Amino acid sequence: MSDKLRSMEVFTAAATAGSFAAAAETLGISAVMVGKHVQALEQHLGARLIERSTRRQTLTEIGAAYLERCHDVLANVAAADHVAENLRAEPQGSLRISAPATYGEHKLTPVIAEYTARYPKVSIDLVLSNRVIDMAEEGVDVAIRSGPVTDTSLIALPLAPGRILAAASPAYLKKHGTPRHPSDLVRHNCLVFAGASTTWRFRRGEDLVEVKARGTLVSNTGASLMMAAIAGMGVVVQADALMEPAIALGQLVRLLPKWELPSRAMHILRRPEARPSAKVRSFVDFARERLS
Repeated sequence: MSDKLRSMEVFTAAATAGSFAAAAETLGISAVMVGKHVQALEQHLGARLIERSTRRQTLTEIGAAYLERCHDVLANVAAADHVAENLRAEPQGSLRISAPATYGEHKLTPVIAEYTARYPKVSIDLVLSNRVIDMAEEGVDVAIRSGPVTDTSLIALPLAPGRILAAASPAYLKKHGTPRHPSDLVRHNCLVFAGASTTWRFRRGEDLVEVKARGTLVSNTGASLMMAAIAGMGVVVQADALMEPAIALGQLVRLLPKWELPSRAMHILRRPEARPSAKVRSFVDFARERLS
């Protein structure tokens, strides 16, 4: 098969250059060898590809059709070789990543630290923003987004959904008791996110319980609500990316673990290059392994 591909390459060069001599100079072989490759193809196909005279050469009808297919085959071979080269290539250069602020700070940054330890030739430009950015316009290589992906031109791969957790400090629970059922929250001081629904929806299987959250603090940042909860002010409902470190440290206690609050789909996105660079491909694979 490799001999046939070489013959196709030589035939394509001869057809493009307009003569065996010109093709020979381009390929660094003799004109006689160019002729042998073309003859080998003609014998294999049982048809003449090039009409030759002392003054010029012209493609036959079959030769013109065969040349078009040769271009396709050789392009596919080159693409396959490029994939193999990329797989061997060492990730390097600057990688621009965007992500939602809380997710980026608490979940993505530790992954980036691991990634750069493995691939020290890659430098990261991390943009944390809760707005949906135009990846091409802002030069972003990889983005993480919550919620549905509406831009079908991007390659979107799923990550673990972003969960919402309910929690309170040990001191608050010691003073006010631990809720055993979502309906118990009506008797607790609930710390509310400004602009969001004050109805907290808990689900366990087919059971759905809606709680009207009321309390003495409303804030427009999840971090401030969590810090208030750590200080013993009340019950907070926020993203797992924000809450899990405080829960792991014992600063907060997760409440109602058998009940689920609504989760949000999470995706990692890249632009639709046919052959993504080694740095993009390696980071997407690495992040999916850690965050799925």
